[in-house]
Amino acid sequence: MLTAVDLFCGAGGLTEGLKKAGFTVLGAVESAPLASDAYRGNHPETLLLQSDIRRVSPAELLDRLGLNRGELDLLAGCPPCQGFSTMRTHRRGTNVADPRNRLVAQFARFAETLLPRTLMMENVPALQGDRRFKLMLARLAALGYTLSEAVLDAADFEVPQRRRRLVLLGCRGARVDFAQPSNVRYSVRDSLAALPLPASSADPLHNHGERRSREVRELIRAIPPDGGSRQALGPERQLACHGRTSGWFDVYGRMAWDDVAPTITSGCINPSKGRFLHPDQDRAITLREAALLQTFPPDYFFPLTRGKYRAADLIGNALPPQFVARHAEQLVSTLQSAQ
Repeated sequence: MLTAVDLFCGAGGLTEGLKKAGFTVLGAVESAPLASDAYRGNHPETLLLQSDIRRVSPAELLDRLGLNRGELDLLAGCPPCQGFSTMRTHRRGTNVADPRNRLVAQFARFAETLLPRTLMMENVPALQGDRRFKLMLARLAALGYTLSEAVLDAADFEVPQRRRRLVLLGCRGARVDFAQPSNVRYSVRDSLAALPLPASSADPLHNHGERRSREVRELIRAIPPDGGSRQALGPERQLACHGRTSGWFDVYGRMAWDDVAPTITSGCINPSKGRFLHPDQDRAITLREAALLQTFPPDYFFPLTRGKYRAADLIGNALPPQFVARHAEQLVSTLQSAQ
């Protein structure tokens, strides 16, 4: 049995991918109550510590898991990335003073105590140039890890979505290569075409509905199907707010059936946040459709207790399990070859 711990586990996208690759995730840490509810609903067998990670003792976690230092096979995690996002750093560089950025150091703190055989971290590309990331790399290298880092697009690894991620892999005593890009490219059609109409579905993540003004409903109906954009309607059909900007051309755009989706973000069910309209139905994609484009299983649980937009936050902030699995499989091969 290959064992893993998932730090900053969120709703469980990383854990889902690790399990798919063959890991048993023994423990996880998450501070947010709603994300913790989602994680428990999908991974009840994992010890979940719902706490600020800065208050969690790595030594106590090892003890609760019944492990000694050096016995854990994989320490994985995705520190909160909003402080490093392109939107936050576009005009100020990457070393912004968002307090969440300091959480990167927690990954190194846990590695120093747990001393796992391998490491895996994923985050937004902007983190790669930040001094805190470089300091963390130095701490990990001092522990004897051989580290590999690269910015990769999830669409190249069987995820029907463009999503660039920074991936860090590490191993004590060996180098781990990244997975090779797939020859197969999955599309929006592959993920969504078989779904019933939302009104015909018993799935609350698919039939939650939406409320739009008459003006917005008419705009959506006019957007050409299968990849169409509001730009095709001409200046006279733009919303007033769109006339005040020269960018954001994907807003109120439709996804294309035979292409990958745009990056699924926390605004994924709101057409004013990006190209999130269904290819030919006059609506935004549903929560379930967003989760499928993230490669979550079709029955994966996301709580609606705080409303659909908070559930969209969980989905958009998650790691695509398939992307995780492809690179975790590389770790599995390295670990098994060393046995």
